[in-house]
Amino acid sequence: MPNVSVFDMTGKKLDSIELADSIFGITPSIPAMHLCVVSYLANRRQGTQSTLTRSEVSGGGKKPWRQKGTGRARQGSTRAPQWYHGGIAHGPKPRDYQKSVNKKVRRLAMKSALSAKLADDELIVLSELKLDEIKTKVVADMVKALNVGKKVLIVLPEKNDVIYRSARNIAGVKTTLVNTLNVYDILNCDTVVVLKDAVSKIEEVYA
Repeated sequence: MPNVSVFDMTGKKLDSIELADSIFGITPSIPAMHLCVVSYLANRRQGTQSTLTRSEVSGGGKKPWRQKGTGRARQGSTRAPQWYHGGIAHGPKPRDYQKSVNKKVRRLAMKSALSAKLADDELIVLSELKLDEIKTKVVADMVKALNVGKKVLIVLPEKNDVIYRSARNIAGVKTTLVNTLNVYDILNCDTVVVLKDAVSKIEEVYA
């Protein structure tokens, strides 16, 4: 089983903890992680972009000039794509970008992402994160003490508005819950900081 150190908010090592080998110690599946990231980004798209075709642009009912004898190219409407104020040819229309991923693939991708972060020494276990009041400086000092990168993901075991509001104004810092954790957020950060209580919940869900 992988053995990792447990730190406090000041960056001091307290003890160590063993992580489940079936979650944090597998060989990462790159295709599974790629599929989940593509699906996550696609599902975030609204798909509401729209342009007007020549049939939807107002006007253009009258033929601009007669068919023959003018020396100019024949035209049937002033709302064809080549005209100013004309319709858009092959423009975007509202569509659904949703992509579904098999449940087993999603679980494999999550385990692969966590294992990859641990293998690259980019996963830190935090003993606890307690704040008596909303204080951004406390979280900022903690992030600095842990010596993480520019982008850090803090995984909480349960909803905590005080921690969320304290961290939301810090550039590069994002908080999430165990039940909303996703592959994209894990791979998109430099370091994943997981609370000790959240580790047991992750192992309970994905064991």
